[in-house]
Amino acid sequence: MSEPRSVVITGASRGLGLASAAHLHRHGWRVVGAMRSPEAGLERLRAAAGATADDPRLLGVRLDLDDAASIAAAAKWIEDNVGAPDVLVHNAGVAAAGSVEDMPMSAYEQIFSTNLLGPIALTRALLPAMRAARRGRIVVVSSVAGIRGMPCTSAYSASKGALERWAESLAAEIAPFGLGVGILVTGTFDTDILTEQTPDYGDYAGPYATHYAGIRSTGAHAIRLAGAPERFARALERAVEERAAYARRAVGFDARMLVLASRLLPDRLLQHVIRIAMRLPRHGGLSG
Repeated sequence: MSEPRSVVITGASRGLGLASAAHLHRHGWRVVGAMRSPEAGLERLRAAAGATADDPRLLGVRLDLDDAASIAAAAKWIEDNVGAPDVLVHNAGVAAAGSVEDMPMSAYEQIFSTNLLGPIALTRALLPAMRAARRGRIVVVSSVAGIRGMPCTSAYSASKGALERWAESLAAEIAPFGLGVGILVTGTFDTDILTEQTPDYGDYAGPYATHYAGIRSTGAHAIRLAGAPERFARALERAVEERAAYARRAVGFDARMLVLASRLLPDRLLQHVIRIAMRLPRHGGLSG
């Protein structure tokens, strides 16, 4: 019998990564869950996948995308224990809320380190083996915030936008070697990144208080309509099976609508629509 295909999923201990890792394991993949705390995270993953402790198709490796030594060690462990992975999924990510004035530079640095620089470093470490194998796919999980610069999430929006541009560049470079790249533009799903996991730096008594009030009202409505992580997992399965050199898909109703709007509407009109949806003051509305 042939060996099962292997997939490395970062951020596999919770949320979309956990649901995706469990889903792919149930569908026959050999899953490597890369996470900061593999002891606790792998236990949760086994429970979600219905796997035993000695299941050879479900493995865990420690990975801290903010730590260059951790990235190098994780890549070496993956090559030693799995070989060149068939698929590498960059799912791990962090977010933070707050206006440009309210958010500290340390938050920008952590978000870019985790969402952009970490995935680049891990890809660079694994890419030589994948290129030598003449097969493989790299899938990056983006966000609706990467389509447009969203108010009060500028660091997250910028990191996801940059991640997409990097993935597009990578796709053109590695396609001649038989490798492909996929981007999943993700909408709102019911995970803890919506609630307790996301730091909020907003000064709710400061000059942007009106912005925060409008965005929180819209956000509360969006959370009620958030999709189940299992729906994302099914979309990820389709993405890892993709054979095109480059593919970009929207996952979730809100993501599909914003992707469509960004193609059809002029920038000025789309910016106006987003302002209304976010219940932000009009141009000059706070100048008095």
